[in-house]
Amino acid sequence: MPLRLWASKEPDNVRLLIVLTILSRVWTWTLISFSAWLLPLFDTSPKLVFGESVPPWTSALLRWDAFHFSHVAEKGYVYEHEWAFFMGTPFMMRASAKLLSLFGERYPATHWATLLQGGALTAVLCDSTQVLYHLSLHHLNSPSLAFLSSALSLMPSSPVALKFASYSEPYFTYLSYRGMLACTRSRWLMASICFTFAGMFRSNGLTLCGFIVWGMLIEPFMDGRKHLLTPARMIYTVVLVALPLVPFIQHNYTAYLTFCSSFERPEWCSQGMLPSIYSHVQSKYWNVGLLRYWTLQNLPNFAISLPVLLNVFTFCASYLGNVPGALFEISWRRCTQERIPHKSPFLSPTLLPHTIHALALTFILTLAAHTQIALRTLPSLPLTYWAAARLLVEYPRWGKVWVTWSVVWGAISCVLWAVFLPPA
Repeated sequence: MPLRLWASKEPDNVRLLIVLTILSRVWTWTLISFSAWLLPLFDTSPKLVFGESVPPWTSALLRWDAFHFSHVAEKGYVYEHEWAFFMGTPFMMRASAKLLSLFGERYPATHWATLLQGGALTAVLCDSTQVLYHLSLHHLNSPSLAFLSSALSLMPSSPVALKFASYSEPYFTYLSYRGMLACTRSRWLMASICFTFAGMFRSNGLTLCGFIVWGMLIEPFMDGRKHLLTPARMIYTVVLVALPLVPFIQHNYTAYLTFCSSFERPEWCSQGMLPSIYSHVQSKYWNVGLLRYWTLQNLPNFAISLPVLLNVFTFCASYLGNVPGALFEISWRRCTQERIPHKSPFLSPTLLPHTIHALALTFILTLAAHTQIALRTLPSLPLTYWAAARLLVEYPRWGKVWVTWSVVWGAISCVLWAVFLPPA
């Protein structure tokens, strides 16, 4: 390998990752706090909410979607547009705020400052770095590559949203990684439970059940273990896959009962066989839809998202170009019960479901979403860091470009967050 990796023993790797995690969080929080303290706000909404009664390092948590999460945490769903946000994050904010209030918190549990502090506390505790290490170790079969991938995850393109803020990303990332790791260990019920909880935070939790289908049905079929595909196993798979769908269905069904039971039914109540308030508010209030975001004025948002999009796209294109080789290995292992060596650890057949999942999400973000949210959505995928590790190992020049961009843009995004400037 052209790149020298720093660690190769698993216990040393885990200990070093804990130290690096703490240092990265201290650095990020210091940058946010000092930026909020020294620089003027572009949008003074946090001052209108808090006045001067809350210190900058607390008021700096109130940015962008945190307004919506805080309001839902305090009063529940009051306005139609708030149904774009699932209940998981407000619930964690309320629960942790009540806990803080027991320890003599200055503000009551329902005060936005306490809610935001509680959300930040639980977000910090949702450390997915070590989970990513063990997940990477399984797929890449290399302690040094697992360490590299996990270390790269400490430099995400949106550090505040993924590590500190009362956002859905910290919880979703941790729970989805836990579920993926459970899949590698054939702990299917645990995987389903983790994916179900992840679905309480983000709508794309729906797609995670594909890992269960892959591991329980598709992989045994491809690996020649068709004797495992019994009716009982298939029924069990259906049950496990259904669980992660429950949060999305419950969210929309609750909204349907709330809005569509009255005499004056909103228009969306009659749209399609399965009316969805989530789809409605995304379209009406955020103008989400196929190619709706493809306008000249949104070109800067595509530009700043390009590095993370290209990182995933290029990895998926390279991997899928080698799918015949991966399928040949599966056939070979089926016939000989041996494992043939890869040309690259990043071409392991076990990465195929992750590649399909990441490619589908990246296409959605590119074609039918506010593309800049890729800066905080794609870093919640393990494949993003495997792709970055591949650059460092196999294309060192581009890998150094990625690391430089990650460090520089990560710092810039912290400052932009602190002064309430996009993207977020």
